[in-house]
Amino acid sequence: MKEIVIVGAGKIGGTIANLLANTGDYRVTVVDRAQAQLEALDVSPLVVTRCIEIAEEGALEKILAGKFAVLSAAPFHLTTRIAQAAASSGVHYLDLTEDVASTRIVKQLSATAKTAFIPQCGLAPGFISIVANDLAKRFDTLESVRMRVGALPQYPSNALNYNLTWSTDGVINEYCEPCEAIVDGELTEVPPLEEREEFSLDGVTYEAFNTSGGLGTLCETLLGKVRTLNYRTIRYPGHAAIMKALLNDLGLRDRRDVFKDILENALPSTMQDVVVIFVTVSGRKKGRLLQETYANKVYSGHIGNVLYSGIQITTASAICAVLDMLANGDLPQQGFLKQEDIALDAFLANRFGKAYAQTETAGRLVA
Repeated sequence: MKEIVIVGAGKIGGTIANLLANTGDYRVTVVDRAQAQLEALDVSPLVVTRCIEIAEEGALEKILAGKFAVLSAAPFHLTTRIAQAAASSGVHYLDLTEDVASTRIVKQLSATAKTAFIPQCGLAPGFISIVANDLAKRFDTLESVRMRVGALPQYPSNALNYNLTWSTDGVINEYCEPCEAIVDGELTEVPPLEEREEFSLDGVTYEAFNTSGGLGTLCETLLGKVRTLNYRTIRYPGHAAIMKALLNDLGLRDRRDVFKDILENALPSTMQDVVVIFVTVSGRKKGRLLQETYANKVYSGHIGNVLYSGIQITTASAICAVLDMLANGDLPQQGFLKQEDIALDAFLANRFGKAYAQTETAGRLVA
């Protein structure tokens, strides 16, 4: 039985804890700085909880001693602290961060680590990179890789057409930070909330626009191999315009704590969501210009007797699948591992990766 520490007692952290503990193959401890957050967790009685101040020197390291791995489900600003503790404790490290700067530090730490460091193990970045790279490898030469993901309410009922489905800090960060992209073969940064496009999938109209972090390490991997690479977040039409007004015109990008308070007190969360995943790759095979697309929707649903949102299912299942593959010896046991280094077939064959199983053929797209 592998001993695992999960940092962060939010909805995703709790979901990860339940998925792992219920297998009987993992002994799980969840740590958080807030006792109230730990007490609110709806987790298996097999899960142990510990309240510690993560930023306090040596506190996390003490808990990590002798463990197999630490999984970060904490806000992105704690990523580097947790990774440092993993490195000094000699345990494997996995996280869900979309923050580009944090991932660069994680990579630096991995250079001298004796264990595996696997950041960005969620949905986007994460599973989306595994899919994109699997499609890209089918071409002789690449023209474009376009990745689109959104976690949306099934029944939008406000002007933003949005409900809080995951980390508020993460949403704000991806709406405010510059976005990596490859444009005309060159690595560049593009502004968030820009380059809006509209499309229809299975009869539903969506918009998509630049957000930060969703590409993970793909820019580094595909630089020099592709002409166009970009990532955009999917929302219902009208969302981007209101967010631009709030963040840019009203200056809330510089008052993120205020903006977080507004969102969390104005937008209800929902369990009735849908995760839309859409990846299109074009390139040449035997001289012919061709395109391949992956489209999938994952809805909220029950795992056992517990109802989970779509974003909980996709995010938690992804990091659990990567951990499971690591524990089974199917992934390198040392150094920095990119998501795109993980084979899609192996991921989907994993007991947790099966959460992404497609029940229908790819959806119909109308640009």
